[in-house]
Amino acid sequence: MKRTTQAAALIAAATLGAGTAVTAVVLTGEWGDSPGTTTTIVGSASPAASTTTPMSAAEIYRSTVAGVVEIKVSSTSSTPGPFGQQSQVAEGTGFEIDSKGDIATNAHVVADATSISVETNDGATHKATLVGSDATTDVAVIHIDAAASSLHPLTFGDSTALAVGDPVVAIGDPFGLANSVSAGIVSALGRTITSPDNHPIQDAIQTDAALNHGNSGGPLFNDQGEVIGITSQIYADQSTSGGNVGIGFAVPSATVERIARELISSGHASHPYLGVSMVDAQNGARIARVEAGSPAADAGLKAGDVITAIDGRSVSSSDDVVQRISAMSPGDSVTLTVQRGGSSTTIHATLGNRG
Repeated sequence: MKRTTQAAALIAAATLGAGTAVTAVVLTGEWGDSPGTTTTIVGSASPAASTTTPMSAAEIYRSTVAGVVEIKVSSTSSTPGPFGQQSQVAEGTGFEIDSKGDIATNAHVVADATSISVETNDGATHKATLVGSDATTDVAVIHIDAAASSLHPLTFGDSTALAVGDPVVAIGDPFGLANSVSAGIVSALGRTITSPDNHPIQDAIQTDAALNHGNSGGPLFNDQGEVIGITSQIYADQSTSGGNVGIGFAVPSATVERIARELISSGHASHPYLGVSMVDAQNGARIARVEAGSPAADAGLKAGDVITAIDGRSVSSSDDVVQRISAMSPGDSVTLTVQRGGSSTTIHATLGNRG
């Protein structure tokens, strides 16, 4: 997979009060997520999911918009103003994922929130509580107390079934303009974007559907009206104003659904952890640094080692190593084939848990 090196920016919630800087990130490798529980977090299949006939953007909008919500977040500025700490209010997007009142959004939308309110499609406003947030994958779940009859949970689709060129539709609240719809295609797959806590999120979906500040946390739909991602980042650099330039990224539903399940089940997400920094090598992945006290250090891995295989299967790059490790679970044992000093050796490690 081609490694991307462009700079991107989180689609920060549209700020209504004191300003919030757009966070710059660099697209890099990946840190995966562990499987969640079997808790069902989606509602019964919507009409959109019951047909294989492609739907138009208008049809997708009509069948799904009732499940999209506007999120307003109050927080306190970390930089005091001339009159002390300043409060600020920002807006983002979310979508209903079950009939209990759970709503998925981005972790960066609700970060440092002192209060969260949700306006549902019927115009009702609800006070929301944070169920859990995972900055590593930029996924969060919030909860509102609302009658099941008033909720319209959306259905997750299979992001791994997407192909470049497939049509997609985004619904969100760019700059506070509620329920704005934009359409485009899947521009690329397998992108890697950097999470709010500087860990890579792999398999991100690149799209040219218009995304702007305030779209954060909103659903990206396939042509069946199924959620195949959360819109999270846009490409931005110093030469742009931070608005849409036709390059946006979504965290794939395969990640979102698993993490949301974990957050609902336990309030936090877990991630398999080896504890190395790597660069690509000619025949694998060279370890640049081993974190002290990490599973890698305990197993005896050293800087300069080149990982050439995991559990007997060869690897070709650092991304390949990360993909293999991230597909495992904390506590799993892994056998690493390593080139060291011109000879090959086998090292056994037990993956840790980076929650």
